[in-house]
Amino acid sequence: MSLDMWRKVALLGAALCTTLAPMATAEPWSEAVMPGAVEQDTLAGKLGRAALDTLRERGEHLFIGHFTPTDGVGRPFATQAIVPTKRKRPPQNGFFRSAGMDANSCAGCHNMPIVGGAGDFVTNVFVSEGFESADFDSLNPQFSNERGSNHLFGAGLIEMLAREMTADLRETRRRTLAAARETGEPATAALASKGVSFGTITAEPDGMLDLSGVEGVDDDLVVRPFSQKGVMTSIRQFTVNALNHHHGMQATERFGQRWTGERDHDGDGVEDEIRDGDISALVAWQAGLKAPVILEPEQAEWKAAAARGSALFDAMGCVACHKRALPLNSLEFADPGPLDMAGTLRDGELIEPVTYDLGLLEWASTLPRDAEGNVLVPLFGDLKRHVIADQEVAALGNELLAQRFVERNVFMTAELWGAGSTGPYGHRNDLPTLDEVIRAHGGEGRAARDRYVAASGEDRTTLVAFLKALVIEE
Repeated sequence: MSLDMWRKVALLGAALCTTLAPMATAEPWSEAVMPGAVEQDTLAGKLGRAALDTLRERGEHLFIGHFTPTDGVGRPFATQAIVPTKRKRPPQNGFFRSAGMDANSCAGCHNMPIVGGAGDFVTNVFVSEGFESADFDSLNPQFSNERGSNHLFGAGLIEMLAREMTADLRETRRRTLAAARETGEPATAALASKGVSFGTITAEPDGMLDLSGVEGVDDDLVVRPFSQKGVMTSIRQFTVNALNHHHGMQATERFGQRWTGERDHDGDGVEDEIRDGDISALVAWQAGLKAPVILEPEQAEWKAAAARGSALFDAMGCVACHKRALPLNSLEFADPGPLDMAGTLRDGELIEPVTYDLGLLEWASTLPRDAEGNVLVPLFGDLKRHVIADQEVAALGNELLAQRFVERNVFMTAELWGAGSTGPYGHRNDLPTLDEVIRAHGGEGRAARDRYVAASGEDRTTLVAFLKALVIEE
């Protein structure tokens, strides 16, 4: 870490004292990442720009800091499970790739092309779904799925889109149930939001629901936009999970007194390792990361090729899933949100949400808007799960375990914004080029893939030229 960054960290404590809560400071040479904590009860209502900046600085400090035993790194008597689970004995090795711990810093994996970005193959993580509570460690792929680290830029916009889409789908469910009750006949309605179809729903007059027509989303109609399977609801939930899994840092809101009856659930001698306010700081920093952009190449040859590739992106059918933009009604990000599962703070549960107005951040003014004034989020995705492998083209269905009841060949559409900055590709980061990952599309992506394979070499090159222009600004 640079001397300037150390100075920034040292000054941060003083800034938080005046704008958020009293907080201890640490010497610039201290190996502890966490002098004091942000008190959640000092966060209220909509934060102004100065308070938001200060909170996000604290979040950045926690994201890039290398946690040490003084902070509480390690979990000798707890597993990596998202549900607090005890071990009978400490692991033989504190760091173990497939079951964590596997990093001291969030930025250890999220660093390409800059902090908050993606990770190379070497930073792959392991999702031990189904065996996450087991009291053993194994590298066997039957016990874990290997995944690449995705970038976090635009994450706040993604979560707000998911919340609005969830509200639309649930409103359709409410109206369909009401129609069935009023008419005394079954009622069927299309489930759709922001131009994305999620199938159909049928309601019976007695209130029973037929959910067999629902596609690409859980039966509770909550759009969960995070993780490659689309099984995590919020930045907050993902953050709480990752801190424990990768670093052995337990968030009080899940591993503390309220849920476990203990203040040191993992038995490492440090109580209340990550308090609610510091989770909020991490969320604020991640939510405010700027959206990736479409680069306008300076080279005339690349500019012409990218323009041609952009047209082919639509013509080949890529846009069917990788939708260029989805409309967002509001840039006000409430934290905590209303939809998380138990173990992650929710709206109205113990605390009231704080609002981070992303519209206060400079990059937000560059986002385009539609005729109704909605922000057009250029994610190149649809926040929907799809079957992405078949018997002939199976490379993207290479996992042995389902995750949270999502089948092995089903994945969330990867948002392509930032693709030009975040190779390698695929769920395992094992496909070095965009050409290879396009060729790996099976299942619902097969038709577009086949058009790409059948195209001329020049057309394929221009499509890649367009995708390479989708970048994270450094």
